[in-house]
Amino acid sequence: GMDAIPQLQRLSEARRLAMKALAQVLPFRTNSYVTEQLIDWDDIPADPIFQLTFPQPGMLEPVDLARVTTLVRASATPKQVRAEADRIRLKLNPHPAGQLEHNVPRLDGMPLPGLQHKYRETVLFFPGRGQTCHAYCTYCFRWAQFVGMEGLRFAQRETATFHEYLRRHTEVSDVLLTGGDPLVMRAWHLRAYVEPLLAPAFEHVRQIRIGTKALAFWPYKFVSDPDADSLLRLFERVVASGRHLALMAHFTHPRELDTPVVRKAIERIRGTGAVIRTQAPLVRHINDSASTWAEMWRTQVRLGCVPYYMFVERDTGPKGYFEVPLATAHDIFRRAFRQVSGLARTVRGPSMSATPGKVAVLGTQEVHGEKVFI
Repeated sequence: GMDAIPQLQRLSEARRLAMKALAQVLPFRTNSYVTEQLIDWDDIPADPIFQLTFPQPGMLEPVDLARVTTLVRASATPKQVRAEADRIRLKLNPHPAGQLEHNVPRLDGMPLPGLQHKYRETVLFFPGRGQTCHAYCTYCFRWAQFVGMEGLRFAQRETATFHEYLRRHTEVSDVLLTGGDPLVMRAWHLRAYVEPLLAPAFEHVRQIRIGTKALAFWPYKFVSDPDADSLLRLFERVVASGRHLALMAHFTHPRELDTPVVRKAIERIRGTGAVIRTQAPLVRHINDSASTWAEMWRTQVRLGCVPYYMFVERDTGPKGYFEVPLATAHDIFRRAFRQVSGLARTVRGPSMSATPGKVAVLGTQEVHGEKVFI
């Protein structure tokens, strides 16, 4: 809980109370690495990593925040707080772009929650035990996964149905394990999902991707955690099978690339033959400047990672606090792109997820006297 973080005493009591109230509505979780090595406590509340991981008063409508704060201050029962929190959550568009009901595949007529098959060649898999994270990003577009609201969570506990679906769908070349964060799981658990895919029956699965923020929020997973070595052995086995293993690493700010342990983790992962591709959304208060992105891309390339995507935030959760106008997003992307060499220009963006798929913002144009986005 927040009370266990002594540095928060630097904030006013009103702000601390507001943050506690917010944490009743939006998911909050952090860890010692984030609080001790990433946040600059002399710069709160403006510090970008503080903004990234701690709920901020501006994230809720003032009237909603006031109602929850009143309940928390009055020591209301958990049931009362929860009822109010649920009412607010439903206003925050918990599942943008129809992500709960669209693209859910079927096996013998039965829907498979926890799988998404949106693009012909790529299947997304949400392993049941990977539906949490080492720390939560305040702008998370899957925040509804973590608040325990009935019917808002998708996860697949059955490895057998996941493997059976892939066995029958030979058009699928790419599998993306996502979450939450699949790398909160123990290595042996991850192995149960991944290792069977290396068998001859899955010859068509050529690329395995793992979406993760573990490098930014808990790099010890690859360095000194008890199962770090067996995790890296698993990576090696995937690569030795002739497949491409990509860690889709979520880095939001250059500071997440600065610590000795994250650099060691990157080096160890690259040593297995896996490729690290980096991505993040553009968000106000955290990384809404061209120089931040340019520095981040340059550092990633220097460390051997491949800049991959700049995303546009989805219209969910506390979007009003984080949103950047599309024209500004495109301008930031363009100015950052101009500052880096060709090796960092693998990055694409700003890219939006929409119901049909991904939409890239290429620029603005005048058509019949009207200014439009391309």
